[in-house]
Amino acid sequence: MPLNIALIGSRGRMGQTIANLAPECGASIVAAMDVGDDLATGMSQGDVVIDFSFHEATADVIRLAIELKKPLVIGTTGHSAERRAELLKVAAQVPCVWAGNYSVGVNLLNALTQQAAQVLSIDYDAEVVEMHHRFKKDAPSGTAARLLEIILAARNLGGEALRHGREGITGERTQTEVGVHALRGGDVVGEHTVIFAALGERLELTHKATDRAIFARGALRAAQWLQGQPGGIYDMQDVLGLNSARS
Repeated sequence: MPLNIALIGSRGRMGQTIANLAPECGASIVAAMDVGDDLATGMSQGDVVIDFSFHEATADVIRLAIELKKPLVIGTTGHSAERRAELLKVAAQVPCVWAGNYSVGVNLLNALTQQAAQVLSIDYDAEVVEMHHRFKKDAPSGTAARLLEIILAARNLGGEALRHGREGITGERTQTEVGVHALRGGDVVGEHTVIFAALGERLELTHKATDRAIFARGALRAAQWLQGQPGGIYDMQDVLGLNSARS
């Protein structure tokens, strides 16, 4: 039996991609909605709810998911850190996957970066390079920001260690700084490289996205995984089995 999905944000780019790919992922879109529609009726028809709509609608979506006891996959972005933390506390009443990036490859890159940062000492200089299309408005990307968080946490460093590009007479590189470089051009979907460079060797971890469909497939995989999970907040590390234990 296919997984029945209630999809919110169905007219958006991600929503349309999810709807197109659902059949190949063993799922069926039984309710396609957008903000302003009758969400309660639509959500009641799905085994799982996927929301890629608008950040101001997230609170209502979570409230309805709790009332209807529906597992929830949230891919909506744009929340402040404080607001997201508030919503996560409420959403934990149902099984909920909330991730900033649903690409399987990117989430594996996160895990590998964490492992490398823990194994390699500060003798290995850490740098993150990302490239996106010319139309992207923010820098660094959210994915790059997450990679930087992982490196800083592994090395017990704060945000002051980040170096956003370099210019002029900067002096020798210190062991505690972490470089960040954002490239923009053309129609690049997204490329991220984490570099650990020491005297005598260099390790590079790279992910290149060539099709936005990878994010839709990841969200559908998360929806399938949520079946039978207990209430709580999960991320793609959990979906992929990369978290050995939950706190």
